[in-house]
Amino acid sequence: MTDVIDLPLSTKSDGAKSGGEAHRPRIIAVANQKGGVGKTTTTINLATALAAVNQRVLIVDLDPQGNASTGLGLRPSEREISSYDVLINGNTLEEARKETSIPRLSIVPSGMDLSGAEIELVDFERRETQLKESLGKLPHDVDYVLIDCPPSLGLLTLNALVASDAVLVPLQCEFFALEGVSHLVRTIKRVKKAFNPNLEIQGIVLTMYDKRNNLSAQVANDVRDYFGDVVYRTVIPRNVRVSEAPSHGAPVLVYDMKCPGSRAYLNLASEVLKREGVKA
Repeated sequence: MTDVIDLPLSTKSDGAKSGGEAHRPRIIAVANQKGGVGKTTTTINLATALAAVNQRVLIVDLDPQGNASTGLGLRPSEREISSYDVLINGNTLEEARKETSIPRLSIVPSGMDLSGAEIELVDFERRETQLKESLGKLPHDVDYVLIDCPPSLGLLTLNALVASDAVLVPLQCEFFALEGVSHLVRTIKRVKKAFNPNLEIQGIVLTMYDKRNNLSAQVANDVRDYFGDVVYRTVIPRNVRVSEAPSHGAPVLVYDMKCPGSRAYLNLASEVLKREGVKA
């Protein structure tokens, strides 16, 4: 690994499950302040892949757009208690939690009311730890919590980073990608210093890779040169089936398990578990 990042790369932690022991969930924020990088797509498909290998997964949808909730087939009328209520109104994650059609996968949904949470949290005494405190009360029937962060570095993302053990960064293979993720890494280091000394980078995953495009290969090479072993070997290809799946309210692993995008997310889950010290 290069010395550009001095955050530790994720290794086996107390959140990893072994020998049937009960541990607290391992919490991973899926974050990138840039929109359109495949963040939500990565969250729901990685969660589905982890559930497919018998990990019990909870998604916390912290994006006001609520795309993770929609992408798992949850209608707005089914989001009576949302992540907004958890952060602002004192509801528990267990009260907000909804089971999905995928075994071992549940979600705390989001809605448009969450867009006002950034402003409301400013007046809270412990505004950056609201989510951490809620996650501390979560029952031990979850192995992994994946937090789908909004495309910004405001108080919602700060809550996710303070609450998390690690960060997974989706990175689109485009010209300005390196500049954007470098800014995010600086933010992660500040959060590590000020609020969460145990925060680490789980990894950076290259998304929307087009093998027909020389720019994709160039960006991938630049990112690997810059970040070294932090970057997963798995690359998520630009794939029509991945783009179609959300409109059907299903992860691509359910929509078309044999497509290249599905195979890539299964490989990514294997890499994540390997870094966590868990055998898939």
